[in-house]
Amino acid sequence: MSRLFLLRHAKAGWALPGMRDFDRPLDATGHADAEAMGAQMRHRGYVPDVTLCSNARRARETLEDIAGQADTGRVIFCDSLYSEDAAGYLALIRENSDSGSILVVGHNPMMEDLAGAVAGGGNASARSTLGLGFPTSALAVIAFAGSLRNALPGGGYLEAFHTPATG
Repeated sequence: MSRLFLLRHAKAGWALPGMRDFDRPLDATGHADAEAMGAQMRHRGYVPDVTLCSNARRARETLEDIAGQADTGRVIFCDSLYSEDAAGYLALIRENSDSGSILVVGHNPMMEDLAGAVAGGGNASARSTLGLGFPTSALAVIAFAGSLRNALPGGGYLEAFHTPATG
């Protein structure tokens, strides 16, 4: 069994005049939420073997805050996670699935689209919560019977969906 952890970056501030969207930093709420999610990950025993993280500043800062609370495994920064669609995210996951579990720190709507596409079934409560949207700092936990190298749309099971507010 393998697990895919999909984590949307934490809340970021608005871009200042002249600032690229790519360079937006987390705001104070974002830092607190990312740290809280990292603590939840540690408490629940969620330990990825590999983390794929967008190179956008808000994603990198989210990962830093999580890593201060939990093990994030080997980290690979990917510029393409900023611009790829859900299919591109899935291709990156397949390419980097040398081991049992992967954490992806990325952006919406790709996270929501990917979670919906790969989770063919799942915990009713988690599916209901995910159906309301994929807020910042939220974490979808999707289990697959085999390797993530062979992950297909509809092939996973949504085990849980956590937000900083709901735990």
